[in-house]
Amino acid sequence: MITMSVEGRLGARLVPCCVWLCLGLLCLLSTLPCSWSQDPLYVGDPMDIGDPMDADRGAFQPQSALSDMEFSSIASYRGPGNNDSRGNKELPILLWWSAGLFPHFPGDTERIDCHSSSCLVTRNRKVQLYRRTSSIIFYGTDFRAYEAPLPRPSHQTWALFHEESPMNNYVLSHSPGIRLFNYTATFRRGSDYPLTLQWLPSLGYLLQPVAVSLEQKNHWRREGLAPIMYMQSHCDVPSDRDRYVQKLMKYIEVDSYGKCLNNKPLPQYLEDTSTATGEDAGFMSFTARYKFHLALENGLCQDYMTEKLWRPLHQGCVPVYRGSSSVADWMPNDHSVILIDDFPSPQDLAKFLKVLDENDEEYAKYLEFKKPSRVTNVGLLEALESREWGVNDMSKPNYLNGFECYVCDQENTRLAAERAYRKAPEKSPPPQPKMANNSHMGCPLPSPGFGDIQDLHTNDSWVQMWPQDYWQSLDQAEGLESLIRHNESDPALLWHHIQEMAMRRARGGQA
Repeated sequence: MITMSVEGRLGARLVPCCVWLCLGLLCLLSTLPCSWSQDPLYVGDPMDIGDPMDADRGAFQPQSALSDMEFSSIASYRGPGNNDSRGNKELPILLWWSAGLFPHFPGDTERIDCHSSSCLVTRNRKVQLYRRTSSIIFYGTDFRAYEAPLPRPSHQTWALFHEESPMNNYVLSHSPGIRLFNYTATFRRGSDYPLTLQWLPSLGYLLQPVAVSLEQKNHWRREGLAPIMYMQSHCDVPSDRDRYVQKLMKYIEVDSYGKCLNNKPLPQYLEDTSTATGEDAGFMSFTARYKFHLALENGLCQDYMTEKLWRPLHQGCVPVYRGSSSVADWMPNDHSVILIDDFPSPQDLAKFLKVLDENDEEYAKYLEFKKPSRVTNVGLLEALESREWGVNDMSKPNYLNGFECYVCDQENTRLAAERAYRKAPEKSPPPQPKMANNSHMGCPLPSPGFGDIQDLHTNDSWVQMWPQDYWQSLDQAEGLESLIRHNESDPALLWHHIQEMAMRRARGGQA
């Protein structure tokens, strides 16, 4: 489920307010009857059905009444290439497996008219095995191998939406896990529907004038503020960021608020740390007084960047960053962020920060990107210009609806190619299967925030948690792949398959 937190949760995201209204009302009305009829209209095996796109042959008669009256149609938008005139009973169905993410209100079903085609979408799991249900959309944080919808019909694709931290589900960072999916929307630029800049609303967000001038920042330094701020309340994370910050604190003063390494109390008006998730004015003014913000993500993965990076840039503070190894690809220029991994040790980083703290001219160079002419990263500008989803932009869809339509158009293309091949195999080639790979997620094994894992005690809480979680997730990914390969219908058999694979490995055979 999407929850409110500062660790990359969608609930804190800058998305159109109407989305929050819809999601909130969905929660409030979850006890109301859904729009699906309980009277069965189809008797028999729901998989024993003909061509899903051929209404004349009665291709689909579901157990609940999916009539035209029960699917409302979005009339406000139809893609410029969408000439889909089919009725609702003829359209493929997309099932949102994570019902709480269903981006429509009211009810639990909807017709969507996308760029080039139309679909029906629902969160009602009763249609899981229906022939017309051509794709299931999963939310990565909720996806569990031991709860996967089985058996997986051969005609059905799986789609993954996962904008959150890699720590939420390491199953997706292993090849056997990610290749279960045919379509992806993740923070990685290599995914089908990239969400890399999900925390950056616009170029204007970066170009906002500095909230607190350098002169004022120096005043606050003389009043006793440290040059660096650290504010985290999620302490036991895969990136092991507290271990590094603790070492850094030996060499330079750091004001640490939050629950992690706390050495300074928040003002009473900011004790409710939920204010940090919505860019509360009081919170923003308080944090903008610092010259440097320690911006360490909870998980390390290429292209995973959150508000920890973008917010200080917006405020006119300098991020001291560790997270995405490719972060430089997305910065406004090549002199706007300080990368922790560029320094051999915390002591070397501290020396560098002290020099900048005492040299206004050098410090100010890190803020020159606030001038439009100094935003030199063409790749960043093109990515912001070309993305079809918007953040606080009502002229564009939010990325939930955008990905939903991407899957819809892809599925209609696939189904049309399958029909053409069946009718004239000598003229039409079969559609090529589409499968995700590690470029769609593929996050590395967690490593210590400082030092070598061999030097850490075996009882260290981080050692006992995250490396083990990473490798156990591989077992689960391989186990689920085995369940699907053997056409199992009970996900509870996952542990049996994992045990069987372990025994085969022990005997020297293939898993």
